[in-house]
Amino acid sequence: MSAAELEMSARASGAERLTDYARVTTDDVEEAAEQIGRIFCPHDLKPARPRATGFSARHNCAAFDGFSINYVAYGGPVTIDPGCLDRFFLVQIPLAGTAQIRAGIRELETAPGRTASLLSPTIPTRMVWTDCAQAILLLDRRMVEQRAAALSGRAAGPVEFDPAIDLGSPATRSLRTGLDELMMLAERVGPSRRLSPVAMADWRETLLDHLLNGQRHGLSDAIRTFSGQAERLPRALRSARDCLEAKACEPLDLAQLACVSGIGIRALQLGFRRHFGVSISQMLLDIRLARLHAGLSHAAPDVSITDIAFDLGFTHLGRMAGAYREKFGETPSATLRRKMS
Repeated sequence: MSAAELEMSARASGAERLTDYARVTTDDVEEAAEQIGRIFCPHDLKPARPRATGFSARHNCAAFDGFSINYVAYGGPVTIDPGCLDRFFLVQIPLAGTAQIRAGIRELETAPGRTASLLSPTIPTRMVWTDCAQAILLLDRRMVEQRAAALSGRAAGPVEFDPAIDLGSPATRSLRTGLDELMMLAERVGPSRRLSPVAMADWRETLLDHLLNGQRHGLSDAIRTFSGQAERLPRALRSARDCLEAKACEPLDLAQLACVSGIGIRALQLGFRRHFGVSISQMLLDIRLARLHAGLSHAAPDVSITDIAFDLGFTHLGRMAGAYREKFGETPSATLRRKMS
């Protein structure tokens, strides 16, 4: 059997992962709740068996900038009640055992190869794990909400996902493959080394794409509409939007846009309002703001916000800053400071 096949076999059997990143190893319930609560969030942890017979807890965590990959396992049946996660999203892929999960009014059971879960920070959650081990991806809430705002044309706000992930769907297979690759990368690199800023940024983009474009959530339709992916979008509007995206750094030229789309300016303006829900100038502003946010999120230490803004076609920095804050809930300099921290 090849090394790759052995590795796949180990993953399929639910073998412990990320062993070099051990953070919690205990058979004491209170210690497990306290230490794992520091890594994730405070929560109630109660074994279902009297006097915690057979209880054990293991948490291995490889942390990166804006996300972490985790291996969490409990021996015996345990009830976990975190309420609302508040600061992060959790993708939980079961490796062994089962988990019954109540997220808001939804109830689901997860098991290896069948169903995984995606917990949103604003939806109260309660879980019962039974001899369960899971690979868990944690994603910073602000990072996800700001990317959803950039993709949807909406202001940043709560994003709530369907908590059930069908592990047999094509979109989910892609997500699972990505998480497997991230976990293997963390295991190869080890805790004494760090990913390069470029690799870190690439992984953030990959994970956000899997999450926001591959899993159903409250802004899924808005993202499809704003990106021009809606099934009934007329070809003229699709062409105009593609042109707007390609020439976002240039001054808006309605005559050129109408020529590219093959319809008149007035018809184009009405079409944008009807199909995208925004004016042409508002869509251009949103595209530029999204690019500014991406630029600041991946910026080098000596970056100039003014230079990036001017390169993107912003000519009035005060209005730009106001629009940015309205969309992303913080100033451009705040985004840059968080990136540098």
